[in-house]
Amino acid sequence: MKFGISSSFTCNYLPEEKERLLIYYDEEGKRPASPQLYGALLTAGFRRSGEQIYRPHCESCQRCESLRIAINEFKLSKSQKRIRNKNQHLTVTISQQETDCFYPLYEAYINGKHRDGGMFPPSKEQFNFFIHNQWQQPLYICVYDDQQLIAVAVTDEQPDSLSALYTFYDPKHEHLSLGTFSILAQLDVAARLNKRHLYLGYYIENCQKMRYKKNFLPHERFIDGQWQHFKKEL
Repeated sequence: MKFGISSSFTCNYLPEEKERLLIYYDEEGKRPASPQLYGALLTAGFRRSGEQIYRPHCESCQRCESLRIAINEFKLSKSQKRIRNKNQHLTVTISQQETDCFYPLYEAYINGKHRDGGMFPPSKEQFNFFIHNQWQQPLYICVYDDQQLIAVAVTDEQPDSLSALYTFYDPKHEHLSLGTFSILAQLDVAARLNKRHLYLGYYIENCQKMRYKKNFLPHERFIDGQWQHFKKEL
């Protein structure tokens, strides 16, 4: 395997820090060509954005911790049980086909929830660049209220795991806790597909937007090159 290191740039999550990435390339300078290879990189703390497979490799900060949930160990918290119960009227489907409804929902989500983030302003080109790659078609775990699409969890499937790439939802339905509900839906899908883990990307204690991930317990975080087990938060 070959890796390159990016130049430093302002961190999207901790603006006071400088971010640098370790980026995977194969021997010919191309991107990974199989879910199997990406699955192996996930176990080493990597994730993807579009075609790019990367892991933070910052000089003065190690606060990004890849987080994964062992499917057979996960236990619903009281608040997660309440969210599941209040959303029993919702329907969850799985597809590998993108529809014309996806981008308008993504645009509404970015405009309504992340106007201060690096993905604002949204565009169809940005959406396609971020979601798609040439070596794997993602799963779309879709949430409907009656016939209305209200959330999409874009999810990559590897032989023994699922990896949550990005979830977007209708801000008008924020009262349904769709971020948490979508992760619960991904956990259900992972169990039905007999997967060992669901990867949730990076947990950052000092970033409020990323802190919610620690509420899914037990989980493991990739720290100092090892997966460390967390049963509860102190």
